[in-house]
Amino acid sequence: MTKPSPARYRTTNWSSYNAALRKRGSLLIWLDRAMSWLAPHEGRPGRPPVLSDAAIQFCLSIKVLFKLPLRQTAGMVASLLRMAGLDWPVPDYSTLCRRQKTLAVQILYRRVDGPLNLLVDSTGIKFLGDGEWQARKHGVQRRRQWRKVHLAMDAATSDIRAVEFTPSRDGDSPILPELLDQIPEDEEIGTVTAALTLPSRSAKMRSCGRPSPPEPWPETRRCGHRNTLNAPSGDNGANITAGAASRRRCIV
Repeated sequence: MTKPSPARYRTTNWSSYNAALRKRGSLLIWLDRAMSWLAPHEGRPGRPPVLSDAAIQFCLSIKVLFKLPLRQTAGMVASLLRMAGLDWPVPDYSTLCRRQKTLAVQILYRRVDGPLNLLVDSTGIKFLGDGEWQARKHGVQRRRQWRKVHLAMDAATSDIRAVEFTPSRDGDSPILPELLDQIPEDEEIGTVTAALTLPSRSAKMRSCGRPSPPEPWPETRRCGHRNTLNAPSGDNGANITAGAASRRRCIV
C-alpha cells in the first residue's frame, strides 16, 4: 500500500495574510481613566500607601509580560502613562518590591448562572536543581526543590478562581479551605471536585473542627500514585464531588 502524498496548500490572499502577520506585532494597552490608581485613605494609624493595589498589579503585570526588572518596569509604566496623557505617580522599584510580597492579586473571572462547580488540583514548579534530561542522563547531582501551585478552576468557564503557592511538602487537603475562602461570600458553591488521599481527608475534617465519620470509607480506586474517593454524592457523599454545605467550606 503506497503512502498518500501530503496535501499542498497555496496561499492566494497574500495581502490579507501579510496584514494578519503585521497585526501580530501590534501593541495595544488600554488604561481606564476611572481606574483607582491612588489608594483610598483607610483611617488607620501610620503613613497610608500612595498607590492602590490595582496600580501595583498593573505595574507587575507589565513586568511579567515583557520580562523586565523592577527599574525598567517603572520606566516603561511612566512612558505608557505619559503617552496616554495621564498625570499619575509611578511607583519606584523599591515600592514594587515591597508591595508585591503582600499584594492580593485580583483574578478576573466570568460568573455563570447557578451554583459554582469547582475543580481543585495542584502542580509542581521546580526552581532549583538539575533539569529532567540531565537527571535522566547523569543522575541527580544535587537536591531539587519544588513549589506547588494549588488551583481551583470553574468547571463551566474554565476560569481560575483561586490560587495558592506552598512548599512541596504541603498536600491538597490542608490548602483546600484557603482556596475556598477566596470565593466571594455571595457566590454559592455547588460542588468541589478534588483528588484527596484517605489519611489526608481525615486530617482535613479534623482541621475543620468536624468529627471523622464512623462509617467505613467509601470505595476507592487507584489513580496514579493517589487514592481518589469514588462514591455517589448526597447526604453521605464523601466523594471527590462533594457539596460545600456551609461557608466554612468543609467537605461533607
